[in-house]
Amino acid sequence: MKKIQSMSESGFLKLFFAFIAACFLIAALCMPDRAQMGTGLVAILTSTCKISTSCFTVGGFSAAFLNMGIVAAACCLLFCIPGAKANNVSTLAFLLTVGFAGWGLNVLNTLPTVLGVCLYCLVRREKLSANVNAMLFSTGIAPLISDLLLRYPNAESIGFNLPGALLALVVGLAIGFFLPAGLAHSPKVHKGFDLYSAALPVGVMAFFLNAVLYKTLGVDLPAVELGDLTIASRLAVNIFCCAVFGLCVVLALALGCRPRDYWRLLTCRQIGVSFSATFGNAAFLMNVGVYGLFILAYYNLIGVSFNAVTFGIIFCMLACCNSGSHPGSVWPIMVGYALFSFVFSWLSGLVGGSFAYPISAQAIAVGLCFANGLSPISTKYGWQYGILAGGLHYLLVTSVPNLHGGYCLYNGGLTAAFICLMLIPILERFAKTREERLAKK
Repeated sequence: MKKIQSMSESGFLKLFFAFIAACFLIAALCMPDRAQMGTGLVAILTSTCKISTSCFTVGGFSAAFLNMGIVAAACCLLFCIPGAKANNVSTLAFLLTVGFAGWGLNVLNTLPTVLGVCLYCLVRREKLSANVNAMLFSTGIAPLISDLLLRYPNAESIGFNLPGALLALVVGLAIGFFLPAGLAHSPKVHKGFDLYSAALPVGVMAFFLNAVLYKTLGVDLPAVELGDLTIASRLAVNIFCCAVFGLCVVLALALGCRPRDYWRLLTCRQIGVSFSATFGNAAFLMNVGVYGLFILAYYNLIGVSFNAVTFGIIFCMLACCNSGSHPGSVWPIMVGYALFSFVFSWLSGLVGGSFAYPISAQAIAVGLCFANGLSPISTKYGWQYGILAGGLHYLLVTSVPNLHGGYCLYNGGLTAAFICLMLIPILERFAKTREERLAKK
């Protein structure tokens, strides 16, 4: 334990990534349908996966855990590239990629964009080790790669074919090649108030490719094959998450995290801060456990169906645990979602509308996952503005897929960027920050 306590931030985070990968791989072997693990994994690799496609439905429980474990292990291998450093952004990229593996991503549809980032490094003569995060973020457009590979320009899947493979490779290389430039520019657009910063360049690329490959060419956009999202296991998800997050809390205590250490993290008013670098590895690990259990409790409370989509978004939401999100900064976002859901349900009845987005709806549950990326607004301006940001995100998140055709896994993160474009200029002009209000008092 002393060796772990003395590890550098990068070394500790790489060990944490390996721990998460091991948890998924072990869980895959413990699932009751493990005899069908291999055939289920093949089904996941060969299926289309526009949002939201549950891997529990496509391949079964064991195969879904195996797919997430393999993706996590592949990410760990990328961080083993000599000279690669892991930081808070790496935590975001890793957990996002693992979460996406539950409902739209696998090792096959991620290869072309990862190779595109490698091509960028070759042309620009940059080190691969400095662009591992970009490789992981590039996978957010994986559903498009699967569609190009398996069915473009058809509405139904035709399986692997040479023209599809070549098109998927060319498009993936182009996406990965240009993404690092977009990643560098994105924070200037939202000023650091969208923790899912990669969502903006990935979403814009998906918007552009949807227009070029489908709208402009007159190719019908394939429907989203949702499958049966009611195929779920509340027991399996709760046992796995309670075990993993509970173990994180226990290990954090064993590493010396004291209540006041975690309290310092919860009361931090800086945005863009790295928790592991600022407060230490133990406090970061404590936030993983506490915040993870907080997210799990919320989804249990609102009564969502625990399919692979819901399971995956728990880890997508947890991804910000090292960059600014914790229970204290995220609860206003959750309240905003719930409040606007009730208000617009009532307004829909008044105007004779057909209300389809209660707080427990699948699309809204996924939307809230990425709305937590707006937590810097709560941190800087206060909980009341966090509620407003969450409510505005609720209003837009189900409409944004019309832009990218369901091909951007960062749909909610892209919505958060739009909220920042609208709300931050208004807050900067008319609202006072927490520090300004305290100074005035």
